[in-house]
Amino acid sequence: MSDRLPSNARPSNFEIVCRDGLARLGRLKTLHGTFETPIFMPVGTNANVKLMRSDELRRIGATIILSNAYHIAVRPGLEVIQLHGGLHRFMAWDGGILTDSGGFQMFSLKNFRKVSDEGVTFVSPYDGSKLFLTPELSMDIQRTLGSDIVMVLDHCPAIDADYKEAFDATRRTHEWAERCLKHGIKKGQLLFAIAQGGAFEDLRRASARHLSEKDFDGFAVGGLSLGEPFEMTLRLAHATVSELPDDKPRYFMGGGSPRTIVELVAIGVDMFDSVYPTRLARHGTALTSEGRLNVKASRYRKDLSPIDHRCDCLVCQNYTRSYVHHLLNRGETLAGMLLTYHNLYYMFRFMERVRKSISEGTLEEVRREVGEIYEERRGDTADVLFVDYDSLGRRG
Repeated sequence: MSDRLPSNARPSNFEIVCRDGLARLGRLKTLHGTFETPIFMPVGTNANVKLMRSDELRRIGATIILSNAYHIAVRPGLEVIQLHGGLHRFMAWDGGILTDSGGFQMFSLKNFRKVSDEGVTFVSPYDGSKLFLTPELSMDIQRTLGSDIVMVLDHCPAIDADYKEAFDATRRTHEWAERCLKHGIKKGQLLFAIAQGGAFEDLRRASARHLSEKDFDGFAVGGLSLGEPFEMTLRLAHATVSELPDDKPRYFMGGGSPRTIVELVAIGVDMFDSVYPTRLARHGTALTSEGRLNVKASRYRKDLSPIDHRCDCLVCQNYTRSYVHHLLNRGETLAGMLLTYHNLYYMFRFMERVRKSISEGTLEEVRREVGEIYEERRGDTADVLFVDYDSLGRRG
């Protein structure tokens, strides 16, 4: 049974401080802190951001991370989380946590599930056990996890789904969102809805309008960053965001490249998550002030430069490109650890710069610069191209 207060009795958890065009500088209040937006959330699908400790995340500027309700409910199981007193204590993290509901796994684990209007039956890719996930169970799972921001259960269609399939998924998403809202969450948790619509602008606009009429604390753009052309991502995101309430946070699910972020900030998006920087790191690529740097390339074998001359992170202060190249060449885990640390540090400094540019009215200058050094190619926003089978389909 819901213990949510009626909308007219709840104070707003989101405040817009200033604007630069459509871009917004804001503050989002949660149980574990107030966060400045626009914000980037690292992904900790299995209750950890890969190759990073919680104290390291705090040290480099992380304030809120994403974890996945479905994966954690399957392994280690909710009884283990309950023993620890919640997900925060389980992973020794005192910052914010947003939990994805399991809806995306309907897309990424399509060979392991069966969908109906009642819910979705998953066959565990680990041991073959079955889980019938309903909107109500998703709320109960996230209540047990104790996350700060709870996502509704949604149906994410493939980006190449035909109109009927996208329409049915969008209808189901709306019905499930209302069931989530009715079932409720813990007092203090925030509940975000997810707009869908596939590749169809009219469906996306209708989805955003429909959900905006409901009492949600925030709204997400779902079903993009799945390998579609960059221009298509921006067009469909804009169609969705333009129909969402101005006074609620807007979250783009699964987009994490600097170019994607700065372009979406410019149309009024406030929150982002992605495995993009951490997966790039594990594949030997660094994010730098001059663009992506493939440290595996042989030309860096004797390069005594830091990863990024303009970066003051621990890695750039102490290690050379030559050393990291050597670690990559020998398959050493430390290579991924160092590049992950650097890439996340870079992303948090990048977001600080984006927020500062909004306050100073200079976001357009940042857009131009980022556009020059981070040219987007088809699929650059889609971490499904960086397949990690241990993640089992998390898009970011």
